Amino acid sequence: MVGMEGEPSLVEPEERVVILDFGSQYGHLIARRVRELGVYSVVLPHHAPLAAILRHRPRGVILSGGPASVYEPGAPQCDPELWQAGVPVLGICYGMQLMVHQLGGRVVPAARREYGPATLHVDEPGRLLAGLGARVDVWMSHADRVEVLPPGFTVLAHTADAPYAVIEGGDGRWLGVQFHPEVAHTPRGRDILANFLFRVCGCRGGWSMADFVERAVSALRRRLDGARALCALSGGVDSAVAAALVHRAIGSRLVAVFVDTGLLREGEVEEVRSTFSGLGMDLRVVDARDRFLDALAGLVDPEAKRKAVGETFIRVFEEQARRLAAELGPIPYLVQGTTYPDVIESGGGAAATIKSHHNVGGLPPDLDFELVEPLRDLFKDEVREVGRRLGLPTALIERHPFPGPGLAIRTLGAVTPERLRRLRACDRIVREEIRRAGLEGSVWQAFAVLTGARTVGVMGDRRTYGEAVAVRVVASDDGMTADWVRLPHEVLDRIARRLVNEVEGVNRVVYDITSKPPATIEWE
Repeated sequence: MVGMEGEPSLVEPEERVVILDFGSQYGHLIARRVRELGVYSVVLPHHAPLAAILRHRPRGVILSGGPASVYEPGAPQCDPELWQAGVPVLGICYGMQLMVHQLGGRVVPAARREYGPATLHVDEPGRLLAGLGARVDVWMSHADRVEVLPPGFTVLAHTADAPYAVIEGGDGRWLGVQFHPEVAHTPRGRDILANFLFRVCGCRGGWSMADFVERAVSALRRRLDGARALCALSGGVDSAVAAALVHRAIGSRLVAVFVDTGLLREGEVEEVRSTFSGLGMDLRVVDARDRFLDALAGLVDPEAKRKAVGETFIRVFEEQARRLAAELGPIPYLVQGTTYPDVIESGGGAAATIKSHHNVGGLPPDLDFELVEPLRDLFKDEVREVGRRLGLPTALIERHPFPGPGLAIRTLGAVTPERLRRLRACDRIVREEIRRAGLEGSVWQAFAVLTGARTVGVMGDRRTYGEAVAVRVVASDDGMTADWVRLPHEVLDRIARRLVNEVEGVNRVVYDITSKPPATIEWE
């Protein structure tokens, strides 16, 4: 089984639903909602052939939304053989329009685009809308509409501007919704997806993190039978959980290597050494600060920075493996804490590449290791649940995410020792004030960014020409979408005053109030 096309998965749950991705940046939400309902989901590109889909033995298939129009030349299509496979299919937005288009109906530009809230009027609930009542609030986002249904289809519900808002055909196996049940703005969307999974597909809902841990440990023991592995330990949640999972499977044959890149937060090296030594792992700490700074010298493009950090990480790990081989024997495997959002944002599906994560898009082609990525199919909340079940300390599990390239991608422009010292001090102040306000556990991330923008100021009756610092605090469930946190004004005031007064070279502070999307959480 695979988590993304061509990538091996550790688990093979009995119940699976395949989601075909048509380029929607929200497609991952469908996968999360399905998993929350206790059914394992896997995302494949829209062009996956029927044979690749059926290899997963899916109970159902969901077609995601997407930005294209089905009637345009070159619009994304799914394998037309899907309709003869006998598998229930749910089309969402573009997915519904594609269903209509491929099965003989007609889709046209809408005279009036629907974007935002709408009221669904239920004409005939069928299995998909069972138990929802006569009216349902939904969230629309489409500029096309179905004008003619395919033969044999019926209407289950409509809105004021979409006469075919929910449709059914194929003796109840083919279902389409013009709205987005996966988003929070459709309050009963979870119930609609549950009806598809349990009433239409016949799922029972046995997927859980307890089940994942048991299956993953067994699979890791089989795969790494008798072999040693090196874990690329960053000190963050993902790599820590990956290390703990593999450690449970192979014990002392795992060596955790933590690299001091010089791009870490204040006190991070000491914290990691203390935490992981206490977990009984074979931990090796490598000082590679000069090496990473050399690799980043002169780079200002964020993608170039990410790739430079990714390659340097790998080369350091390769060297450590060769040195450890003399002591312990060959180490053919490299464990990484790659998660599902890393893969998605790095272009691991039909969606566009948002940014290359150093452990995905930054990997060199001539890798000496065979990668082991036990969390590759999991979202961040699932990773944290695995960590709890493995007995990791709460403080580690709830730690704010920190990017693999570290402060290099929070230092816009050139990365120098002086700018890193400045950013480290800024980051410490932001985190201290968030903790002081009692907000650390309720926000997803809180950090500072050196913007590289030079601004004029006045300090001590003298003109200054310093650097503007941006403060970023967001709330999120999984890191794939996020909203900026409405911090109390007194907290913002304390942060701004401390940054300007305590950090040399900073004379202006701005607060980032952009959600994700359209922005990403990190600036680079």
